[in-house]
Amino acid sequence: NTYLQVYQDPKLLDGLELAPGFKSPNPEALDYDGYISYVNTAMPPESPPLFGLHPNAEIGYLTSSTENLFFKILSISGGGGDSGGGAGGDIVKDTMDNLMERLPESFGMVEINLRAKELLESDTEGPFIVVVLQECGRMNVLLNEIGKTLSDLDKGLKGQLNMTQAIEDLIAAFKINQWPGRNPFSKCTWQKFAWASQKNLMSQFADMLARVEQLVSWSDDLKTPISIWLPGLFNPSSYLTAVQQVTARATGVALDKMTTETHVTSSWDHTELTEPAVEGCYCHGFFMEGARWPQGEDAGEAFVVSGTNCIGSLAESRLKELLPPMPVLYVKAVAIQPDWEPSPVGYLRGNPEIYECPVYTTTFRGPTYVFLATLRTEVPMHKWVLAAVAIMMQSDD
Repeated sequence: NTYLQVYQDPKLLDGLELAPGFKSPNPEALDYDGYISYVNTAMPPESPPLFGLHPNAEIGYLTSSTENLFFKILSISGGGGDSGGGAGGDIVKDTMDNLMERLPESFGMVEINLRAKELLESDTEGPFIVVVLQECGRMNVLLNEIGKTLSDLDKGLKGQLNMTQAIEDLIAAFKINQWPGRNPFSKCTWQKFAWASQKNLMSQFADMLARVEQLVSWSDDLKTPISIWLPGLFNPSSYLTAVQQVTARATGVALDKMTTETHVTSSWDHTELTEPAVEGCYCHGFFMEGARWPQGEDAGEAFVVSGTNCIGSLAESRLKELLPPMPVLYVKAVAIQPDWEPSPVGYLRGNPEIYECPVYTTTFRGPTYVFLATLRTEVPMHKWVLAAVAIMMQSDD
């Protein structure tokens, strides 16, 4: 639809610029053969701008292709070296020791549940308490699985336990610095209990520690954070649903008549926020692909939404800035309006000043879709659609 909107235009017969430096020819001056000759001679070389993409798209594609190529070479070569000479074994044991030393303890769910019992009845805190209990429970499953498999590996290396296929797959993943279980044929189940990610083993383990740290802080006092690191949750959608539940109870609107809208605040550091958001939540830790959010004087004048200072609109990416970070987001629960169009990805506003931006867990996009963000734009919305602009919850690093 966007391509039709952009190119099926009356200006197509009057010099419409189809690509940078390539205008539609005058149909009255050329016959069929002239058209073919013009296209063959004047068409610029294939490049991202030809399709409405930013040049960063090609940089990202080539970088990803190179990383995939070297990862496959590493996988075929067996990773860290020849285990017969001891190098591979050293890498596996060093990795195992490192992870076992840093592995956090499981959450004490019995104690947390006892403290949460009364709060679950609260209209304002109850939905968020459910989220933190679910998150801690899921993290416990992952931590227990990691601890068990590392213990089995340790016993296997010492000769105290037979090497199973799961342990062999764990060793293979350690050698190539891959999160165990990401290979669909692997018998090791770390990925089964984790979240969608494209990070390597050490990066994702560090990411897990940061997630545990947030849950420890949250579960200690069971007080909802002023700004939540939404990408740090197993199920970010559950937190957004909790926001809608709390607002629905406060306003008397039915939950199935609620949705969310997104505003970008003027705060780049979530620790600056001192008060919780009204009828919504603050969340941080996002990145943008295909565009950026301006800072300073480029952001323009600030405005206020429900007591929250917001600023800026979508801006063109800077060269080589593939995933620039975003400010703190204000996700507000709102009642669905009659003129909004329901769709599989959310409610479409049809407002030319709003770009309905998909939010994904990883740069793989596709099945990692989470929710639809509404971002201000001062240029036609189709520019960002053609540029495939989206918000990412995590980078691949």
